[in-house]
Amino acid sequence: MATADKRDYYELLGVSRQVDEGALKSAYRKLAMQYHPDRNPGDTAAEAKFKEVSEAYDVLRDPQKRAAYDRFGHAAFENGRGPGGAGGPGFGNDFASAMSDIFDEFFGGARTSQRGPGGGRQRGADLRHDLEISLEEAFAGKTVDVRVPSSTVCETCNGNGAKPGTSPVTCPTCSGTGRIRVAQGFFTLERTCVTCQGRGTVVKDPCVVCAGTGRVAKERELSVNIPRGIEDGTRIRLSGEGEAGAQGGPPGDLYIFLSIRPHDFFERDGADLYCRVPISMARAALGGHVEVPTVSGEKAKVRIPESTQSGRRFRLRNKGMPVLRSTDTGDMYIQVAVETPQNLSKKQRELLTEFERISHDQNHPESHGFFARAKDFFDNLSH
Repeated sequence: MATADKRDYYELLGVSRQVDEGALKSAYRKLAMQYHPDRNPGDTAAEAKFKEVSEAYDVLRDPQKRAAYDRFGHAAFENGRGPGGAGGPGFGNDFASAMSDIFDEFFGGARTSQRGPGGGRQRGADLRHDLEISLEEAFAGKTVDVRVPSSTVCETCNGNGAKPGTSPVTCPTCSGTGRIRVAQGFFTLERTCVTCQGRGTVVKDPCVVCAGTGRVAKERELSVNIPRGIEDGTRIRLSGEGEAGAQGGPPGDLYIFLSIRPHDFFERDGADLYCRVPISMARAALGGHVEVPTVSGEKAKVRIPESTQSGRRFRLRNKGMPVLRSTDTGDMYIQVAVETPQNLSKKQRELLTEFERISHDQNHPESHGFFARAKDFFDNLSH
């Protein structure tokens, strides 16, 4: 059908352009049942209508296709860029994907997402391994060896589950297809064969080592590369390093979940580091220098200006964490905390008493200002 002759997809399904996912599926389900070829045998008009509404639903149910259609109309799918015509390339797969939601809802059909590329071979399970590293290791990056309990291909039967010298035989229930056809009213559905679980073969003489599963339990040691600048909570995927699939199926993946131990000095925010540094009251008043550690293991010298107040922050450029997959580096921030002296000796107490006696308001402008405002506040309340 030429693009110019095609009806608007929303009009075909009888919905508005603002339709949500649930209403869209409901409208399609109603029309699919009305025009399905099994319900209208020999009716070519109904068959054509069924293909039209199926194509419309396939586009509108996909957010990316729907956005393209809303912007460009049918022209978005010309020259092989779209879902294909009603009988064009890719329609069978798109229609099967669109209809699977409806069949599952009607008949409780289960999808076989675990079936591997080898027909009905089951893919192995994904595995998770939690790994804790230090902030210094996240800064420098490293290779870590981890031991993962898993299952691997049985070497005795090479993973097919059959006793050496024998082989799996064709499943007698499905004749090797891994699927059986089931009639449901006017629908004819395909289901996974319950005898062979979709594999198409069965093992009559199972391997004594793996009991016919094609895999055995085994702890493996793997090397995991930790890149510089990695952050807490990052997930690393090792493709094909999960459990082996049953009877020769493809392996799953291994996911490494990283956590970074709390540090004695630093708190991290992205690529920046923060360090709280206590200094004496005398150093804050007179000024001076302090040496602070950095995450690289070096020392950094920080100048403390005269009359530094508690909470003041100093920035050390490029002393933070490396940015993942970048040449950039974050900064390190030093926040000073002025420490009030404790356990005073008699002499220290005398000196501080004398200092307090000869101090002036200009020596403590912030406290002087606060108590002056407080006095005015109470005076106003008394009037």
